[in-house]
Amino acid sequence: MQNAKEHALAALHQGKDFIQDLLVALLTGAICGVVGSLFHLAVDWATEIRMEHNWLLYLLPVAGLVIAALYHLTKTNGIGTNNILNSIRKGDHIPLWLVPVIFASTTITHLFGGSAGREGAALQIGGGIGFELGKLLRLDESDMRMVTLCGMSAVFAALFATPLTATVFVLEVVAVGMIQYSAFVPCLVSSVGAFGISKLFGLHTSHYAPVVQGLDAVMFGKVAVFAVIVALASILLCEVLHNTEHAAAKLFKNRFVRAVVGGVLLIGMTLVLNTRDYNGAGGDIITLALGGTVNSNWAFLWKLIFTAVTIGFGFKGGEIVPTFFIGATFGCVIGPMLGIPAELAAALGLVGMFCGVVNCPLASIFLSIELFGAGAMPYFALVCGIAYMLSGKFGLYTGSQMILYPKTKWVISRQELPM
Repeated sequence: MQNAKEHALAALHQGKDFIQDLLVALLTGAICGVVGSLFHLAVDWATEIRMEHNWLLYLLPVAGLVIAALYHLTKTNGIGTNNILNSIRKGDHIPLWLVPVIFASTTITHLFGGSAGREGAALQIGGGIGFELGKLLRLDESDMRMVTLCGMSAVFAALFATPLTATVFVLEVVAVGMIQYSAFVPCLVSSVGAFGISKLFGLHTSHYAPVVQGLDAVMFGKVAVFAVIVALASILLCEVLHNTEHAAAKLFKNRFVRAVVGGVLLIGMTLVLNTRDYNGAGGDIITLALGGTVNSNWAFLWKLIFTAVTIGFGFKGGEIVPTFFIGATFGCVIGPMLGIPAELAAALGLVGMFCGVVNCPLASIFLSIELFGAGAMPYFALVCGIAYMLSGKFGLYTGSQMILYPKTKWVISRQELPM
C-alpha cells in the first residue's frame, strides 16, 4: 500500500513537471518564433539590398570595424555557439547582450557581402533568449538547461522551417552519443510553435523538390564510396575554418585590424573571380546545384575559402548554410564521376557534409526527410552514417561538443557490465 502511494505521488509530481515544461516551452517558442522571424526578415532584407547595390561590397572593411566595435563595447568578444553549448553542459552564463549583438552583426555581414549563414546566430539568439527566460522564471539548474535547448531549437526551426531536425539537432549536438529524452517534447513544442509563428510572418520554407531514387545494390555501393569522399571533405572543411581563424588571430592580434584585413581580402577575391556567387549565404547556388548544375566545378572550394576568411577574420554568421552550399556543389561535381545522378548527389552531398561537420547523424537523416522527402532515405541514411563514422573527432564545435563514445566501436557501458 505504501509503495502504491509513493508511486502515485511520484506520478503526480512528474505530471506537474511535465505541464510546467510544456508551458515554458510554449512561451519560449512564441518569443523565439517572433524574434527568429524578425531575424529571418532582417537577413533577407540585407541580402536584397546588397544585390541591388553592388557598391556595398566595398564597405566591408567598415562593416568589420562596426562589428568589432559592437563586440568590444558589449564585452562579448569571443562568445559564440561554443559558449551556448557549454551553457547546456556546464551551466555557463550567457550574457544578455549576445542576442542583439549577434542579430545586428550577422545582418551587417550579409548586408555588405560576407560569406556566412545564419544558423550560428540562430543558436546563439535562441540560447540567449532561453537562458534569460529561465532566469526570469527562476527555474532550477536542470530546467535552465532545458529552456536553453528549447530556445535554440525554436529559432533554428523559425529560420529553416525544419522543426523536427531542429529538435533532434539541439539534443544530439551537445554530447554526441547521449540524448536527454526528457527535453524532447519541450524542444519539439518550442520548435513547432516557432515554426508556426514564422508561417504567420509569411516566411518561405527551405524545402526543395522531392528526391526519389529506387533502391539498387549497385547504386548503394556507389553512394557508399561517395560518402567516404564526403567524410574526408567535411574534415577538410572544419580544418580550414578552424586554422584560418587561428592564423588570423595570430597574425593580426588587434581585432579591428583583423576585421579590416578580412574585408579587403573578401573584396579582392570577389573582384578577381568577377562573380558575387560566394558573397552572402548562396541560397540561389544551392538551388542551382540541387537541380544538377553548377557555374564552376570549383564552386565548393571558393565558397570554403570565402567563408573561412569571413568567419576567421571576425565577421559574424553561421557555417551551416555555407556547408550546405559546399556539400551541394561538391556532390553535383563528384557524384556524376561515380555514376550518381547530379541532382541526387547534390542532395546527398548537402546532407552528408552537414552530418560530417556537426556529428549529428540522426538530425541529418531527419533533415533529409524534411528537405527532400523520404523517397531516397536509405541512401541519405548511408551517407550520414559513413560521414559520421569517418569524420572522427573533427567538427565545427570541437571547443565544446563532447563525443562520448568511439564512432566505430561498440562500447559496453558500466551498467551493462556483469556484476
